[in-house]
Amino acid sequence: MAYKIAVGSSDGKNVDLKFGEVETFLIYEVTDQINLIEKRDVPANDQKTQNEKLNTENNCENNNCKSSGCSGNGGGCGGAEGVLAIVSLIEDCRCVVCKKVGFQAQKQFEKKAISVFDVEVSIEEALAKITYYYDKIDNHKTLRS
Repeated sequence: MAYKIAVGSSDGKNVDLKFGEVETFLIYEVTDQINLIEKRDVPANDQKTQNEKLNTENNCENNNCKSSGCSGNGGGCGGAEGVLAIVSLIEDCRCVVCKKVGFQAQKQFEKKAISVFDVEVSIEEALAKITYYYDKIDNHKTLRS
């Protein structure tokens, strides 16, 4: 069974970006092999909104300091609409792999039956573990050794 995995990475080697920091998702297709098939850019206006919010937060204007990314109410991703736009960009994927995925984004992925993996490892290691897991699940094998 073929499926796709969306990965957030700044260098193409490591899972090192929070969901709200991703500008381009790396899309891998899993068949008998794992292949990078495309890169999907987060829409410019969503990314612009995200960057403006991050800049505002980093400057702590109006004493309203928050962490960057999609934490809290999804403000780091451009609010609810920004989260939905980014989720819809990768809704054909079976799972998304990022350093951290905020609560609002996780809820939207859950509604679409897309798994979320919060990890900070190499892409190679993440894909190996996830494909091993899905192979066991899809073929009704035990996850125990």
